[in-house]
Amino acid sequence: MATENNETFQFNADIAQLMSLIINAVYSNKDIFLRELISNASDALDKIRYRSLTNAEAMDTEKELKIEIVPNIENGTLTISDTGIGMTKEDLINNLGTIARSGTKQFMEAIAAGADISMIGQFGVGFYSAYLVCDKVVVYSKHNDDEQHCWESSAGGTFTVREDPANPEKLTRGTKIVLYMKEDCKEYLEEKKIKDIVKKHSEFVAFPISLFTIKEEEKEVDASSDEDEDEDDEDQDKEKAEKEDGDKDADEDGEDKNEDEDEDKDKTTIETVDEKKKEKKKKKIKEKKEEWELLNKQKPIWMRKPDEVTKEEYAAFYKSISNDWEEHMALKHFAVEGQLEFSGLLFVPKRAPFDLFEPKKSRNNIKLYVRRVFIMDDCKDLIPEYLSFVKGVVDSEDLPLNISRESLQQNKILKLIQKNLVKKSIEMFNEIAENKEDYKKFYEAFHKNLKLGIHEDSKNRKKLSELLRYHSTKSGDEVTSLREYVERMKESQELIYYITGESRATVESSPFLEALKKRDLEVLFLVDPIDEYAIQQLKEYDGKKLACVTKEGLDLGLTEEEKKQQEEEKAAFEELCKKVKEILGDKVEKVVTSDRMVESPCSLVTGEFGWSANMERIMKAQALRDNSMTQYMKSKKTLELNPKHPIISTLKDRFTADSGDKTIKDLVWLLYETSLLTSGFTLEEPVKFSGRIHKLIKLGLAIYDD
Repeated sequence: MATENNETFQFNADIAQLMSLIINAVYSNKDIFLRELISNASDALDKIRYRSLTNAEAMDTEKELKIEIVPNIENGTLTISDTGIGMTKEDLINNLGTIARSGTKQFMEAIAAGADISMIGQFGVGFYSAYLVCDKVVVYSKHNDDEQHCWESSAGGTFTVREDPANPEKLTRGTKIVLYMKEDCKEYLEEKKIKDIVKKHSEFVAFPISLFTIKEEEKEVDASSDEDEDEDDEDQDKEKAEKEDGDKDADEDGEDKNEDEDEDKDKTTIETVDEKKKEKKKKKIKEKKEEWELLNKQKPIWMRKPDEVTKEEYAAFYKSISNDWEEHMALKHFAVEGQLEFSGLLFVPKRAPFDLFEPKKSRNNIKLYVRRVFIMDDCKDLIPEYLSFVKGVVDSEDLPLNISRESLQQNKILKLIQKNLVKKSIEMFNEIAENKEDYKKFYEAFHKNLKLGIHEDSKNRKKLSELLRYHSTKSGDEVTSLREYVERMKESQELIYYITGESRATVESSPFLEALKKRDLEVLFLVDPIDEYAIQQLKEYDGKKLACVTKEGLDLGLTEEEKKQQEEEKAAFEELCKKVKEILGDKVEKVVTSDRMVESPCSLVTGEFGWSANMERIMKAQALRDNSMTQYMKSKKTLELNPKHPIISTLKDRFTADSGDKTIKDLVWLLYETSLLTSGFTLEEPVKFSGRIHKLIKLGLAIYDD
């Protein structure tokens, strides 16, 4: 009877081509078909809800808005139904076959260009992804303005539409899609598989998604009634016989009291055995129980107002998206409105993941949703790499879905979202900084990320610099911020001084700090390898330039009198400087006098624009370094002599007395090599250095070579 009303239609050419591509696709990630069909169902429910705002009667046919999934392993079908707006006969014909959407051609072009088939929903043709897993699709739909109709196609280039009045499962309103699964796709009928897909892609759909499940339960029941009846008859016969025997015994004379008591005991024993038998008349059977299980219990809490969400709900949500066993350290719940509309929820974990800077790890942990439907979690342009430790979700209302993954990366809206996410993340870090103890833990875990941000993110460099913390010559065991450093600066001080090195212990005893300590000038300790990269980009803070105390041309803010004295010393030691340069040759670029030191006789400084000693050490440690670059950037060393030190003044006198003294030459080399070590460089010829040390030991022990 149903087939008499069948009308056959040809698919539009573009759609036919698309379906052919999908049917013949060798594509491993077929899970997306369920995401697309649930997304379509959600859209249909949104439409009826929107229509009910202007027409309250639209909801009269079905008040409950829901999505239901029914797997049928016996028949090999998967049914997805909704109580949305439904489709009229005309809608079925147009939307599911004859009118190609603009996205159809765009999707085909994107696939040809190498795009991923999982983006099918972003072109408005997600319905056809059903053919990834099934041979035939049947769609039942009921719209308020039309009768129930049935659309059917096995994707052979045609589809049929018929009126469906005789269907016993009459729809009140909405759409029911029945997929006849391919043999190799029967796994999608398994309860666990469906749950996993819904959890990953559709957990935050605004409407309840229920799965029809059949569960086996063990139940204790009485034994079969026939067995019970037979046993009851036997029991009754026994009781009757016993009663008759008892009557006869009672009539007989000469029975004493003890015999009566024995009979009573026998009766009691029989009754106890019978009761035990009755207790054993139970057996376990397996009973099938049908029930609907709600799959999307975790509601999209980012859509709620922050003051309506409890701490426990935030913690549960964080654990569900991050798989972290601990609670988060901080969160930022926000909504952006105006030219762009999106909401989000960002979390900072309590500890850094062990693979934070692994090259193959995921570059971000932000899940992108569009109108509560999960799109992707590997969108590289969503958040910069230095914030890869921030976890959360962002849900856009404006992001267009009819573009390819490649275009999505370049999308202007996405760039605006990224700008806002970075802004909100930095706000969140500043909120953590309000609590000293919390910020100490945060900084220990993620200080490298902040410094990487200083290096990479020029737009937010100033904001990120507020978050930096360092030890200094005045901070003791605590760390200090650049803001606090500036507040402690002397009135005449124009520069922020810092020193880089391998460890705090190394830089604290550095000869470069001697003059600065004497003048009560604070110096920051930058002992993280990434500091060398970050500080090259930072250059200044709050209008004050940052100056490295290990580089030449350091301005100590000398008075006119001190400058005059320096010139006099320079003239007095000029000959010594020339002689030392002559002995050391190309090991140093020049030899000069300096007031940088107080207790040390000399030190090696590097050029203002070359690598520091610490940077040179870091670059040498690179396994895949480019040696040509190393030669170009390698520090040009300047040996600075302290004219006030007794070793240097005595050396000057000895050279004046005998410029050809070989022992003096050895002492110059020894001074150069010790200054290499104290200035943070490595010895180029450690054997020669140790030979000179051994000579000194011999002299000290009065051992003289022949």
